[in-house]
Amino acid sequence: MPIIVNLDVMMAKRKMSLNELSEKVGLTLSNLSILKTGKAKAIRFSTLEAICQVLECQPGDILEFRDD
Repeated sequence: MPIIVNLDVMMAKRKMSLNELSEKVGLTLSNLSILKTGKAKAIRFSTLEAICQVLECQPGDILEFRDD
C-alpha cells in the first residue's frame, strides 16, 4: 500500500503511549491500534485533526505517500 502511517514514529518522538493518546484523542485503543499498524482503510479528518492537535504535528508527519 503506498500510504504509510507513521503514527508510531510521532508517538515515540512525543514519548506518548497508545493509552495516553487514546484518552486525549477520545478514540478506542483498538481503533488507534488499527491506524498505528497501517491496517486502517480510511481516517476521518476530525480524527486526524485531533491526533495532530495532541501530538502537535502536521498531517504529513503522520501520513506518507510512497510510490511503489
